[in-house]
Amino acid sequence: MEPVGYLCFLGLESNAKLILTDSGGIQEEACILGVPCVTLRDNTERPETLEVESNVLAGTKPEEIFKMTKLMLGKSKSWKNPFGDGNAGRRIVEELRNTQL
Repeated sequence: MEPVGYLCFLGLESNAKLILTDSGGIQEEACILGVPCVTLRDNTERPETLEVESNVLAGTKPEEIFKMTKLMLGKSKSWKNPFGDGNAGRRIVEELRNTQL
């Protein structure tokens, strides 16, 4: 497959059953989009995704990647988004409107 633009990639992510990645940004996007994620690293800068169980660390060993992939394919998508509700911009505008300068 040829490389795709960001918006097209988000569409692919949102329609995926599972995402395997080594990218921190994609771990976060998967969590927000409600797609289970397997991270092919031993650590993450997105610990929130581990805490809500939308993501697992599989490392780089094929056996562990396979095990974690099976686990996450059966995962319920019921985690709470730890990155907010998507309404920050609206709340900021409302606060600015209510602030007297």
